[in-house]
Amino acid sequence: MKRLLPLLLLLLLTLTGFAQTSTLRGTVRDAGGQALPGVNVFVRGTFDGASTDSLGRFQFETAAPAGAYVVQASLLGFITAEKPLMLPAPAAPLAFVMKAEPHALGSVIVTAGAFEASDEHRSAALNTRDIQTTAGALADVAAAFNTLPGTTRVGEDGMLFVRGGATSETKVYLDGMVVQNPFNPTVAAVPARGRFSPSLFKGTVFSTGGYSALYGQALSGVLLLNSTDLAPETQTGLSATSVFVGASRTRRWERTSLAVSADYTNLTPYAGLLPQNVRWDQAPRGLATSATLHHRTGQAGMLKVYGTWNSQQLRIGQPSPEPAGVQTVGLRGRNAYLNATFRSPLRRGWSLQSGLALSRDDQRVRPDSVRLRTLEQALVGRLVLINDSANARFNVKIGAEGLVQQVSQAVQPNAADPLTYRPEFRENRLAGFIESDFQLTDRLAGRVGGRAEYSALLSRWNAAPRVALAYQTTENSSLSAAYGRFYQTPDNGLLLVAGPRLGFERARHAVLTYQYTQKGRLLQLGAYHKTYAQLVRFDGRQPRNPLGYDNGGAGYARGLDVLWRDRTSVKNLEYYLSYGFLDTKRQYRQDPVRAVPTFAARHNVSVVTKYWVPALHTLLGATYSYGSPRRYHDFNQPEAGYNQGLLPAFQDLSLNASYLTRLLGQFTIVHLSVSNVLAFPNVYGYRYASHPEAATGQFNRVAITPTAPRMVFLGLFVNINQKAPASVNERPE
Repeated sequence: MKRLLPLLLLLLLTLTGFAQTSTLRGTVRDAGGQALPGVNVFVRGTFDGASTDSLGRFQFETAAPAGAYVVQASLLGFITAEKPLMLPAPAAPLAFVMKAEPHALGSVIVTAGAFEASDEHRSAALNTRDIQTTAGALADVAAAFNTLPGTTRVGEDGMLFVRGGATSETKVYLDGMVVQNPFNPTVAAVPARGRFSPSLFKGTVFSTGGYSALYGQALSGVLLLNSTDLAPETQTGLSATSVFVGASRTRRWERTSLAVSADYTNLTPYAGLLPQNVRWDQAPRGLATSATLHHRTGQAGMLKVYGTWNSQQLRIGQPSPEPAGVQTVGLRGRNAYLNATFRSPLRRGWSLQSGLALSRDDQRVRPDSVRLRTLEQALVGRLVLINDSANARFNVKIGAEGLVQQVSQAVQPNAADPLTYRPEFRENRLAGFIESDFQLTDRLAGRVGGRAEYSALLSRWNAAPRVALAYQTTENSSLSAAYGRFYQTPDNGLLLVAGPRLGFERARHAVLTYQYTQKGRLLQLGAYHKTYAQLVRFDGRQPRNPLGYDNGGAGYARGLDVLWRDRTSVKNLEYYLSYGFLDTKRQYRQDPVRAVPTFAARHNVSVVTKYWVPALHTLLGATYSYGSPRRYHDFNQPEAGYNQGLLPAFQDLSLNASYLTRLLGQFTIVHLSVSNVLAFPNVYGYRYASHPEAATGQFNRVAITPTAPRMVFLGLFVNINQKAPASVNERPE
């Protein structure tokens, strides 16, 4: 792909036909076509309404002024139905079809093996405010989800490691579109942060296994980010912190909202004030800008366009076991991303969801005298048709997605030598999927689906069936199970060397989940077994020889996850406890034998608490995380075996406080956060010298540690909103 041309997606839906009357009439029926008597039909926000008669008919007048409204139909035992209305009212009658309230369909099936965090399931996991206020996360999406069971916190990386899987095995989707590069660029042993602010999202779903056939290319899990619709109001935001400054402006019209933002980050002053474990020749700095346009089309359509551009650079001197004592690594990265999605109802119960995403990621890394540039460009398209009109207990989703991708690299082993290697590959991948949710009885529901993919680069295709069942054991509890097959193409770095020689990597998931919820309390128990096959292996002595690559790797991961969350037992206190047990081994990449991978911890524990102090207008937070010792390979004890060394256990105690006040009459938050308050001396691994000492035969080594003993963050956030300023007396929700 020499160039990706800009694409413009224009989707318009116009509805006309108004009548000069304020009389509303129509019918209400169930999914089987039977009339529903006694249904309460009214115009939301007014006192105008009526109940349906024995034939399901209604008629009433409204004196509401001209404008946009919603007509709502509600009846006990049925899902509330709504229709948009523009007054003066249309002459055509309104026809409502109401579905019976399902007892087990929906969140149980969707979340078999998943932790869902939408507004509708707030007690189940993390919403936007949870992510922003979790101590130690610093408003980073991945860092917040790393406190949930099923993850291992890998401090030197900062990304998501799910149920024994590598970070590349978890994919991030934004409004249904897979994001090729969801994290900012970084160098080894410096944790990465996500590109997206949690304030963009109305809900998130973090699936740690057995996920829907609508998504793919992830052997372990998916993180689904669902952006907000129209912004609620016009406002301006200003922020000044110890590491960045930023500004944003949001404008809301009747059917459209536009938001723009810019942030400049520079850690130079911060790194000069607090002790560091590394030498910053150039502390991280960068500029990030974004724009979001949302437009409601017709009665229920929504067009969303989100674009972002950012640049980042750093230069770090890290401890080295070589005679020089320090290895210098520089990084310059630029990323551009554009995401456009559209959803709209069609006819006869069908609805459409479509989207295009364009990305360009350019990274230049300079470890000592080596020069490495990686350029990735990608275009993703997706189309989904959904029909749930046939029956209240059955729906169908069918769709397709495609990827056009080009990755190129320029490798100069020595800056003094012009010799440069230029590997590259081009990928065209097509996927199709179908899925159905169904309810067999009032207590038994299911989901069945399948996904097929074809890779032009690999010249291979795959088929991935998936199934899930859920049974409502009591009014407040359910038991669900999921099984499926999952595929993904090898990492870009592997494809650059041996692309056409390789095949899909594969995993099978079996997940069993028990969930109990009552009055703001949640207990979730999950057991899983995952098997790996066709993992890529290569000869570490000849990493550039494509003949040394194959799909002969395999492995397994099994374990137990526990989540307990309580929002009501103690007034103003919210907390959750998570525990994950993991038993895993694999042979992949350079592994000579099957062994526990270096990124897996057998036990992971997190305790997250938040307490609102009304008298102080302050939200206090604390997070304690523990990870049992991870493995590493000790070059000085080869007789012990591969990856048999044990690192010290990981521990972290982080605290934060958010004080709500007013500055010049505007709602303001003063936020203070301290990560690793007790300065636990965490060790993430060791760097070994390339050759042993002549006198001792031992390899020199240095520990890989955090870049600083602790992180201190202080920020001032001002929200300028004249119409409806937030109250400083209410806990942030």
